[in-house]
Amino acid sequence: MDETPREPGAPTALAVGLTAAIVAATGEEPRVLVVRTPHGADALPSGPLEAQHRTLEAGLRSWVERRTHQTLGYVEQLYTFGDRDRRETDGEGAQRALSLGYLALVREARTAGAADASWQSWYRYFPWEDWRGGPPEAIAALEPPLREWAAQGGKLGEERLRLNFGLGGARWNEERVLERYELLYEAGLVPERVRDRKEGAPLPEKVRGVAMAVDHRRVLAIAIGRLRGKIKYRPVVFELMPPSFTLSELQRVVEALSGVRLHKQNFRRLVEQQGLVEETGESRAETGGRPARLMRYRREVLVERLAPGVRLPAMRRG
Repeated sequence: MDETPREPGAPTALAVGLTAAIVAATGEEPRVLVVRTPHGADALPSGPLEAQHRTLEAGLRSWVERRTHQTLGYVEQLYTFGDRDRRETDGEGAQRALSLGYLALVREARTAGAADASWQSWYRYFPWEDWRGGPPEAIAALEPPLREWAAQGGKLGEERLRLNFGLGGARWNEERVLERYELLYEAGLVPERVRDRKEGAPLPEKVRGVAMAVDHRRVLAIAIGRLRGKIKYRPVVFELMPPSFTLSELQRVVEALSGVRLHKQNFRRLVEQQGLVEETGESRAETGGRPARLMRYRREVLVERLAPGVRLPAMRRG
C-alpha cells in the first residue's frame, strides 16, 4: 500500500484529455478554431480520452468531428502537457490534468458545430508574429519593456532577445513562436503570468494578444512553430488547399502561415523546381489580370524527393 503523504489540497485524480489546435487557411488569414469557456476565455477544443477509442488519434478525430463538424486532414501530436499546476479548466479547484496536444489541419473552415465555437486569426493571439506588412506595431511596443527586463539578466538576457526577437540586426526566426511567448511570459508581459503567478504588468491587448484558458496559448504557439517549420520540408500546406488553386492563392497561404512576404517569381520558381504542383488544364480569372492557370498538388513528389517543401527566405530586422 502506498502511504506517501499527500500534500494538503492536492488533487486525488489525474484527468487525461486531448487538446487540438485545428488550423484552416481562409483568404489571407491562418485561422484556428476556438471555443469559449464558462469563464469567458478563449480555448482550444478539448475532450477526454475515452476507453472505446482504438488509438489517441482516432479519439481526437472522433470527438472533434462530432462536436465541431470539422473533418480533420493532417494530424500530428505535438507535446504532452502535465505540469503540476495544470488544471482541466481555468476555474478554481479544477482537477489536475494531463493533456496531449495536437496540430490538426482542415481544408475548409466550416461553420463550427457548437454555438460557442468560432474561427479566429491566430494573429489575434500572437500579433507580434505577423511580418507580412513589415515590422508589426506590437514589436515596437514590446521592445522597451523587453529590453528593461533583459537588462536585469545581463548578457544572457540580451542574447535571448537577439535570438528570439531578432534585435540588433539578428535574423528573425519565424519558427521560434513558443520561445517568444515563453519569454514574454517570463517577463510578465502577458496576462497568463498575472493569472498564474499573481505578478506582472501585461501590456494592452493589441500588443500582447488575447489571453487563452489554461495553457492553450502555449499549445497554439507550439502548433504554429511546428507548422511553420514543417512547410519547409514536407508538403503539408496542401492539406489546407482546395483540390485546385492558382499559384497566387498558394503563395498567399504560405505567407499567411509563415508571417512573411515572399518574392512572387522566386516562389513560383521554387514550386516548379520542387515538382510540387501540376496544371489541371483549366484557368480562372483573377482580379485585375489575365486568367490564371489552375494547379493541383502532385502526391508523387513524396516518393520523388526527400524534403519536398517550400523554403522561406532568411529575414533580418532593420
